[in-house]
Amino acid sequence: MTTAVRGERVVLPDGERPACIYIEDGRIAAVGDYSGAPSGPGVIDAGSLVVMPGLVDTHVHINEPGRTDWEGFATATRAAAAGGVTTLVDMPLNSIPATTTAAAFDEKVRAAAGQCTVDVAFWGGVVPGNTAELEPLARRGVAGFKAFLAPSGVDEFEHVSESDLRAALPVLSRLNLPLLVHAELPSALLSIASTEDPRAHLTWLNSRPPAAEIDAIELLIQLSREYDAAIHVVHLASADALPLLRAARSSGLRITVETCPHYLAFCAEQIADGRTDFKCAPPIRERSNQARLWNALLAGDIDFVATDHSPAPPALKRLSDGDFTAAWGGIASLQLGLSVVWTGASARGASLGDLTRWLSTAPAGLAGLSARNGAIAAGRDADFVIWDPEAEWVVDPAALEHRHPVTPYAGIRLRGRVHQTMLRGGLVYDQGRFAVPLRGATIPPL
Repeated sequence: MTTAVRGERVVLPDGERPACIYIEDGRIAAVGDYSGAPSGPGVIDAGSLVVMPGLVDTHVHINEPGRTDWEGFATATRAAAAGGVTTLVDMPLNSIPATTTAAAFDEKVRAAAGQCTVDVAFWGGVVPGNTAELEPLARRGVAGFKAFLAPSGVDEFEHVSESDLRAALPVLSRLNLPLLVHAELPSALLSIASTEDPRAHLTWLNSRPPAAEIDAIELLIQLSREYDAAIHVVHLASADALPLLRAARSSGLRITVETCPHYLAFCAEQIADGRTDFKCAPPIRERSNQARLWNALLAGDIDFVATDHSPAPPALKRLSDGDFTAAWGGIASLQLGLSVVWTGASARGASLGDLTRWLSTAPAGLAGLSARNGAIAAGRDADFVIWDPEAEWVVDPAALEHRHPVTPYAGIRLRGRVHQTMLRGGLVYDQGRFAVPLRGATIPPL
């Protein structure tokens, strides 16, 4: 166990400076001066590497139990550790059963036992007819609830109507738990004609117009106002919705919003026909839209970045025939989020403090984890990522830890490389090596 971590570039709530972090019983006991740091076998000296709070990724599809052949706790949490993520929050769908009942939650937590390299918390699900399960799920300790306004892609997690949300929101408002929403309204989605090229990304892009996001977000703003509900818009892709969100937040509504690394790193113009590894929903939009998303993130109009890590077996991604209309829509990037975001952010003059807010502090707040995660401060868990912000490297799918090495980032040069990841004072990842025994736990504990 480590008793102290010192470094010349420690990112603290009041800025970046040399510091020494003292650790007791897995928590930060104090933060002191770098010059007064002790030495010895229990001290890690990061030197000129950056020491940041461990990342918190609130949008991860682990898929176990039921679809462990897509992804599982063992592989997902290894990928997280290799990417500097110390806590992830598992989405309630793609597993079988979906986490929409207390019994399904219990099954999910049992499946995680003994498999986690990093900590895992859980979202519950809102689906038609499960309002009576929301309070039991909250008592189990879910961090909040997720709903889809458009079909989710799996039968076990049905999308909701406005009336379903009106049934659920009074309960969630009373429980003071957030509702996370996939914000696309089906009425604005367009069918794909048989005459359109299924291999063209433009075919997929045109079927999911910005209007679907805008209409959904207008509805969510209305419901947030009526029920005084905390609502979080996941994976915002359309910058056209930003004025609505900005106005709603300015009026005092409790609405937060995330975007994803792929919307910041890629644009529709660069996606070749047949490259179904880029398929996601909402789709990756045009270059001008990407620039507006970056501007909104830098200005604080977007709260944070989460990966929406949603892997599937290669056959479901339709890599062999490149059919965008039939391929699974999901991008796997859990291990790459820090480097992808920093590559774009550093080129735009963002600071390490900005990065910490986007990838750790703000997502911890959404998931109710601020007392333990999100900042290097006394009393928080001793969860850190130690990384080199100057290192450049090329993504090799064979070096990725998630179950299926399918990624649109293959061959992309990124900036920023993780050296070590620490969980409650112990190294869980050290330059390609993983700690044994595993230190990860479920939140709440088993």
